[in-house]
Amino acid sequence: MTTTRRFAAPAAALALALTLAACSADADEAPATPESQATTEDDSAAGADDPAAHNGADTEFAQMMIIHHQGAIEMAELAVEQATTEEVRALGQRIAAAQGPEIDLMSGWLDTWGEEQPDEAEMGGMGHEGMDMDGMDQTAVMAELGGLSGAEFDRRFLELMIEHHKGAIVMAESERGEGENAEATGLAQKIIDDQTAEITEMTNLLNSL
Repeated sequence: MTTTRRFAAPAAALALALTLAACSADADEAPATPESQATTEDDSAAGADDPAAHNGADTEFAQMMIIHHQGAIEMAELAVEQATTEEVRALGQRIAAAQGPEIDLMSGWLDTWGEEQPDEAEMGGMGHEGMDMDGMDQTAVMAELGGLSGAEFDRRFLELMIEHHKGAIVMAESERGEGENAEATGLAQKIIDDQTAEITEMTNLLNSL
């Protein structure tokens, strides 16, 4: 009996030591998830979705496209009043209805980004690339259209609005290539798609007059 107890005690001690060593190894090998790493990942995700994230191209696009849209609406509303052709009047209504909300959207972006709303005088008015039509600024265009009537008005409105849309596409393509804000580049692509389709429509109308 004495011999049995003498061997059993060391065996038990050895088993206990092995068990403790195994537990310690498991703890060391457990995957670590540092709190600082989780915080960094959360901050990164928040930055990617930050609606205020933008660059200079986004700011200029919003500011200048607001002015450009305002010019299109002014022309479109005149077409609603003076155009002889029903198709031209309907086109004017659609242009005004589509571009008004886009102005509100871009104005909201500028507020969110902490950027200034556009000032035509300070930004060079219609002299900016994509802003003129047949070499004329907005004031000259409205003066010319205001002096026309009948089919002559319809034709000249379509010619000038085609040029106006081409200018918008130039500006939108620049934003697509240089902008950072996903919403702004998305609107730029929408403008390209919508106004390309309207150029086709206006060209067909022009050929039918």
